[in-house]
Amino acid sequence: MKKLKKIDRKLLIVFLLSLVMVSSCSDDFIDVAPSEENSEDFFNTEADYQNALIGAYDMLQSSFMNVLLGEIASDNTLCGGESATDVPSYQQVDDMIHTPVNSELRNIWSWMFAGVNRANYILEFQDKLDFEGKDIVLGQARFLRAYYYFELVKWFGDVPLVVDQRILFGQQFEVDRTPKTEVYAQIEQDLIYATSVLPLVQADIGRVTKGAAQSLLGKVYLYQDKFSEAANALENVINSGQYQLLTDDYANMFENDYENNIESVFEVQYTDFQGAGFGCLQCSEGNVAVGFNGIRNYSVEPGSVGDIFGSGFSFNVPTQETYDLFDESDIRRDVSILDIETWAAEVGATYVEGYEHTGFYNRKYIPRSGDLNTGDQNLTNPNNYRAIRYADVLLMAAEALNRGGIDEGRARLYLNEVRLRANLSEISSSGTALTNDIYKERRLELVGEGHRFFDLVRTNTASENIEGFVTGKHEIFPIPSIEIDLTGNRWSQNPGY
Repeated sequence: MKKLKKIDRKLLIVFLLSLVMVSSCSDDFIDVAPSEENSEDFFNTEADYQNALIGAYDMLQSSFMNVLLGEIASDNTLCGGESATDVPSYQQVDDMIHTPVNSELRNIWSWMFAGVNRANYILEFQDKLDFEGKDIVLGQARFLRAYYYFELVKWFGDVPLVVDQRILFGQQFEVDRTPKTEVYAQIEQDLIYATSVLPLVQADIGRVTKGAAQSLLGKVYLYQDKFSEAANALENVINSGQYQLLTDDYANMFENDYENNIESVFEVQYTDFQGAGFGCLQCSEGNVAVGFNGIRNYSVEPGSVGDIFGSGFSFNVPTQETYDLFDESDIRRDVSILDIETWAAEVGATYVEGYEHTGFYNRKYIPRSGDLNTGDQNLTNPNNYRAIRYADVLLMAAEALNRGGIDEGRARLYLNEVRLRANLSEISSSGTALTNDIYKERRLELVGEGHRFFDLVRTNTASENIEGFVTGKHEIFPIPSIEIDLTGNRWSQNPGY
C-alpha cells in the first residue's frame, strides 16, 4: 500500500499468501486460511496485527472494478472497448442484460468478501494481545469491514453477515443471506466505533482517519434515508476544519502529484509495483480501471505538448449528453472529460476509435505518460482512487438537510460552495427544485468516479435515466450462480434474475 507504514514487501507477500489470495479462478466467496493459522501461530506481536491490517487494506485495490463497472452501469457512459464482444460482462451491465453468470459481478462478490474475511481475521483475535494503539488498529479493521460490506449491500442487497470470525470453507452450507437492514446496522456499529477511536490525522498517509469514518457513516445513513443522522455525521466532518475544496489547483485534482490533498477524505492507494496479469487482476498494486479507461492507441510526438497521456482500452466512454450537461464556464468539464477530437487536433495526436466511440474519455482516470515506470501500463497505473472527497461530503450534507426538511439554508450554503468553486453562480432554489439542483450537482461534480448508478437507485430515479433499467430488478445485481450452487441452493436468487 503506497505511503502506508513501510514493512518488508517479501514478508508482506508471505503473509498475504498465508491468507490465500482469492484469485479470478476461485470458486466461492470464502478466503480460506490454512488450519495452522490460528491464535498460537499468529497475533503474538503488534507487528502481526499491523501486517494483518495491511492485508485487509490491500483488498481495497480490487475495488477498481466496483468503480469501473458502477460507472458503466449508469447513464454517464457507454461501455466502449474494442468491439461489441470485448469483455462481454461489461457490455451486459451497460445494456442491463447481465445474468447470474457474469464474471465481473462474481469478482466484485469474491473480492469484497475477501476484504471482509481479512478484516474479520484481525477481529477474531482482537482480545489476544494488548498493546498501545490497539484500539486504532481495531478501528481501522472495523472501518474496512464496513467499507467492504457497504459495497456488497449496494451491489447485491441481502448478503451473508459474519462478524469477528473468518468464513471458512464448508461454512457456506451454514451461513444464510442476512437482510440488508441488519447488514446496515452492523456497518453503522463498525463506523461508530471507528469514529470514536480513530485520530483526525494519521502518521502514515493512506490510513483511515476519523473524518473518513464519519463521512462513510453519513453516506451509509443517506443510503437509508436517515437524513437527520446523515446530516449530523457529515456536518461533523465539515465543522472539523480538516478539509477544504481545492480552488486554484482544481485542474490538478486527479493528477498524481495531488494525491491525498486537502480535499481528500479517503483514497485507495495505488502504486506501479509489478505483480499482476490478466489472469489475476486483483493482484495488481495499480489502478487497473485507469488502463481500461484509456485512449485507444494514443500516439503523439514525444516531448510535445500533447505528450501527457498514455494509451488504454477505450472502455467507459462518457456520452455527449453527459458532456453537454456542463455549463461552458464550468471549470470541471475539461478536468472531468477529455474531448479527444478537439485535443488531438490541437496537439497533433493520433488515436483509434473504439466501439461506441463518443469522442470523449474519462479524463480523471486515464493513463498519464509519466505514470508508467514499471510493469504493464494497463495494470499497474499508480493513480489513487479518490474514494471520498470533501465536495462529496458537502453535497451529501446538502441533500440530507434538504430532503430531511432540516435546514434548506445550510443545504444551499454547502451546494453553493461546490458551485462557486466550479465557477458557477449561486442558486436560490428550495424544496423539490433544490433537491433536483443537488442531484444535478452530484452528477457534474462526481462524474467518472463510480457514484452515479447508485445515486439513481437510492433516489428511485434509475428507470427514468438508464435505458433498459427494469424497476424491481436492476436496483441490485444477481448473486453469482456459483455461490448459490455452493450452498446447495439454500439461497434464493435476487428478484428478476
